[in-house]
Amino acid sequence: MLKNCMSDPSLIIPIEDIGIKDILSYEEIPVQILDRQVRKLRTKEVPSVKVLWRNQFVEEATWEAEKDMKKRYPHLFETGEILDQGTNSFLGTH
Repeated sequence: MLKNCMSDPSLIIPIEDIGIKDILSYEEIPVQILDRQVRKLRTKEVPSVKVLWRNQFVEEATWEAEKDMKKRYPHLFETGEILDQGTNSFLGTH
């Protein structure tokens, strides 16, 4: 289907000329902790944090295990404050 759109063969770039690496990866970077809650299971309690990720809106924030987030991203917990969803300073920067 794409061939029908390309009328000029000189615009086609051979795949060998494109420097694509075999291993492509993309890592989301957490920006801020928005909220915290403790989920109660039958035998234990699991603390969770709501994480705002880079290049995402507040509505797309995800709940993650606090233990795992502290292990991978300790800088998010250094200030000790967890912001409320309504006071997110990153809303206007998307």
